[in-house]
Amino acid sequence: MVYHDEAMTESRPAAVPEAAASSLVVERVRARPDARLIALLALGHCVIDINQGSLPAVLPFLKTAHRLSYAEAGAIVLVANLTSSVIQPVFGYLADRAARRWLLPVSVATAGVGLGLTGVAPGYWALLALVLVMGLGVAAYHPEGYRTATSVAGARKATAVSWFSLGGNVGLALGPPLLTTLVTTLGLPGSLGMVVPSLLVAAVLAAVLPLLGGPEGASPAAGRSASRGRTMPGAMALLVLVVTIRSWTQLGFTTFVPFYYVDHLGADPRLVGPLLFVYLGAGALGTVVAGPVADRVGPLRYMRWALLAVTPLAVAFLLTSGGPLAFLTLALFGGLLVSSFTISVVLGQAYLPRHAGMASGLIVGFAIGTGGLGVTVLGWLADHWGLPAALWASALLPLAGFVAALFLPRPREQA
Repeated sequence: MVYHDEAMTESRPAAVPEAAASSLVVERVRARPDARLIALLALGHCVIDINQGSLPAVLPFLKTAHRLSYAEAGAIVLVANLTSSVIQPVFGYLADRAARRWLLPVSVATAGVGLGLTGVAPGYWALLALVLVMGLGVAAYHPEGYRTATSVAGARKATAVSWFSLGGNVGLALGPPLLTTLVTTLGLPGSLGMVVPSLLVAAVLAAVLPLLGGPEGASPAAGRSASRGRTMPGAMALLVLVVTIRSWTQLGFTTFVPFYYVDHLGADPRLVGPLLFVYLGAGALGTVVAGPVADRVGPLRYMRWALLAVTPLAVAFLLTSGGPLAFLTLALFGGLLVSSFTISVVLGQAYLPRHAGMASGLIVGFAIGTGGLGVTVLGWLADHWGLPAALWASALLPLAGFVAALFLPRPREQA
């Protein structure tokens, strides 16, 4: 029997003789998301990604202070990516074995301490160790956070996940200016200021989480025994490919649009900040708008048509050549492209209904982490054929993602 993605609700309890009106009331209550818990999870997501987003901003200061080579600085980024992204499926597997909400406050505190102490690290190896600690905190939070958010979302899974994702998008945008302000005002030890919001939010999570939602340890087991969805590993593998292609486009534009404006168009370097703010800010807004739309039309349908629609917007941006419409087309492009990421998490959890944490780890961590490898290829393309060639390749990649998404099946119920 087909499991319609527009009606991805939590499993109903065993049938009990009740009046029809009472049944409707119960179903309506179950369909309502736990807004308080989702907001709390989004707050933790924001602080986690503030720390993750701050690393690129502190790297130039660390390079100068420790007299690092570009290769050593690159190794720092590699360690951060390996621990914060690629390892996420491991934490997803652990999240599916038993609910570990205690991991949420611990991971927020761990990420903040790891990033905050980088400014006072005594040497390069200590710096690598601290970045590894930060990355582990980031990796631990996302699968458990996404799993918990969808478990309390009722029928509005895409909406709940979109609000949870909004916290992360806001954090990525706030991290660099916050850390830069601390370091330029207080010197490199000013990075210790990043520990404060992390410990405060970790304390709030530790105090409030036990009062919200169901008992810890019950959710994954209940989900595995009651879920009507059928595990579809082949569909999940194809979805990971689609998300990887999408990530190449997003990271390609994030990386090369600043160089395109400054090196190719000769624009004022001060324009780079507003450009990225428009791009990432529109992505955060698009994430919130996409949730209710995907709940209505279905995650699979939304993701397919979003991938098809972004290419004309990317082409329009490149054809403006930095003209007045560039900001508008870049905003529309970023909003639609980034919004498809959240929807892919919901779809992945529908393909692996008994392994929601693993699905989140594969999409959020592994697919995006490996998607970053595409930036290396685009960089080679830029070196040999110019920056416009790399951006045109990025703009056309979503068409390949759309074609691959056409072969994605609808999630199905257990027969």
